[in-house]
Amino acid sequence: MNQEKVLVIEDDKNICHIIALYLKKRNYSVECCHDGLEAYRKFKSNRYDVIVLDLMLPGLDGYSLCNKVREDSSTPIIMLTAKGTLEEKVKGLNLGADDYLTKPFDMHELIARIEAILRRRKMDYQEVKIKHSNRLTYDNLVFDVDSFIIYLNEQIIDVPRREAQLLQYLMQHPNQVLKRNELIENIWGWDFEGEDRVIDLYVKRLRKRLKTAQKQNWSIKTVWGIGYKFEVNRIV
Repeated sequence: MNQEKVLVIEDDKNICHIIALYLKKRNYSVECCHDGLEAYRKFKSNRYDVIVLDLMLPGLDGYSLCNKVREDSSTPIIMLTAKGTLEEKVKGLNLGADDYLTKPFDMHELIARIEAILRRRKMDYQEVKIKHSNRLTYDNLVFDVDSFIIYLNEQIIDVPRREAQLLQYLMQHPNQVLKRNELIENIWGWDFEGEDRVIDLYVKRLRKRLKTAQKQNWSIKTVWGIGYKFEVNRIV
């Protein structure tokens, strides 16, 4: 069973350490950051199930970081603050935070809120799975075309729109070699701004987002000198 991954962003190293200890005891994988800019770099290069975010941070404050995360991700965010005024809470929630805790707080309450958020995410997945039949499914990878949501190992993953559109087209054409210019023309049209080599960047990012330790029957293959192929050993 995969561990759920939590990014804790807190400038107080003692608080960060205590949060990490409690979460690890509950079998979560935890990474800690004490600086807003460092945290944003970690977020951009990794996938997390929940973010615990303090407001008062060096480098990049919690509000700004929350806003940047929400530009291309729906990863749940729990904000931490020492003040806890109504104005602060409203601002944080309007920026996209999912929950709010005022310091000092009980660690058991923080864990309960994290678990509640993860339960809701899993329930959302199950509801979408039941309601929508227009899905592209290959082993542990599911692309719900109606809701434009991507699932890997039954977990929602955050994929920017253009990368998601590319993945959808590849999944709709399994085991077919597709040229870069063909992908651009059929997905975005000839008014697409950019070189055809941007496809290479999108594929690189997709591979990173879709990386899993589990063995799977699909992969995005490079066909050297031509383009790419969504290779499937057994079509589901």
